[in-house]
Amino acid sequence: MSDESRRGTENYGTGHDDGLEPLVPLDIGRLDTVDALVSAMGNTAFGGRRLGEAADALEAMVRDPDCFRVVTISGAMTIAKQGLVLCEMIERGWVQAVVATGALMTHGLVEGAGMLHFKHRASMRDEMLFERGYNRVYDTIELERNLDDTEVLMSTVLRKIAPGSPISSHELLGRVGQYLDENDAGRAILRSAYRRNVPIYVPAFSDSELGLDFAIHNRRLRDRGEAPLAYDPFRDLEDFAVHVRKHETLGIFTIGGGVPRNWAQQVGPFLEISADRLKVEEPVRRYRYAVRICPEPEHWGGLSGCSYTEGVSWGKFVPENEGGRHVEVHADATIAWPFVVRAVIERLEKRP
Repeated sequence: MSDESRRGTENYGTGHDDGLEPLVPLDIGRLDTVDALVSAMGNTAFGGRRLGEAADALEAMVRDPDCFRVVTISGAMTIAKQGLVLCEMIERGWVQAVVATGALMTHGLVEGAGMLHFKHRASMRDEMLFERGYNRVYDTIELERNLDDTEVLMSTVLRKIAPGSPISSHELLGRVGQYLDENDAGRAILRSAYRRNVPIYVPAFSDSELGLDFAIHNRRLRDRGEAPLAYDPFRDLEDFAVHVRKHETLGIFTIGGGVPRNWAQQVGPFLEISADRLKVEEPVRRYRYAVRICPEPEHWGGLSGCSYTEGVSWGKFVPENEGGRHVEVHADATIAWPFVVRAVIERLEKRP
C-alpha cells in the first residue's frame, strides 16, 4: 500500500468532532409511555429510527400554526379498523383536508353507521364466501348486506340533491357527514370531518361502492326522465387549490400511496403551470413537512414507492437543504400509524 493511500489513525474521527449524533440502546424497562418508547426508538436505527423521526416531523407539522395539513390515505385502513386514528387527528385539529380512496370512505361509512366487519376464517374458500355474501379484504370480511344498507343511506342523501345539479366528491361526502351527524351516528371519519369543516376529496370516486351507488342513482333519474347529477371531479381540484393558495406552509401526512397521495402532491405543479400557461398570478406552493408510512419500496418504480426526493424534482416538495422536513417509514401502517399518532398526542398533552 502506498503512503498516499494509507489512512493514518491521526485522521480518524470521533464522531462527535464531525457533529454526528450518538445512538442510544433501547432500554424498554425504563419506558412507561408510548411517547417515551417512540422517542427512544428515534435514537436507534433502521425502521425504529424512522418511526421516531416520523413522530418528530408530525409534531413539528402540528405545532406550526401557519401550516395547512393534508392527510392522504389509501389501502384498506378503515376495514382494518384504523378509522378512529384518522378521526382523532381530525378532531384534534391536526388536519385541514383529507384525500382518500372511495373504498376507504365506503368501509368507513359502514363502520360509522354501526355495521360490523368480521375476521376471515381461512377454512372458508373464496367461492363459499361469494355464495354467502362475504367480501374478503385480505384477512377481513365486508358483508354484502352492509353494502346494500349503505346504498340505502346514500340514496337518502342523493335524493335531497336536485336532479341535474353539479357536484363533486367533497361536496357529496360533506352531505353524507351531515346526515350522519344529524342522525347521531357513531364516531366516523365523515362525521368528524363534517363537524370540523374538513373537506374529504376522493379523486377516483367511481372506483368504489359509493361511486357505484351514485351511478345507480343517476340511472334511476334517467329512467324517470330527469337529468342526472353532473359529477365534476375538477370542482374538487379547484376547491383544494383555493385552500392551498391561502397558506404559505404546507404539510402532508400520507398512509400508503396511489392516487390520493399524488393528487394532493400535484397542487404545486398545478399552480405553476396555471401561472405559466394562463398568464395569471399564482403563488408558489410546495410541501415543507412530509411524513409517509408505506411498505412499498422505491425500486419497483411505482407511484406508491415514489420518494419525497423524487417529488422535489417535480416541484412538489421543499428540498431538505431549503428547510423541507421529510420522513418515510417503510412499515405496515396498521402497526406504525397508531404509535406515531399516540406519541404525538402524549407530547402535546404534556407540552401544549
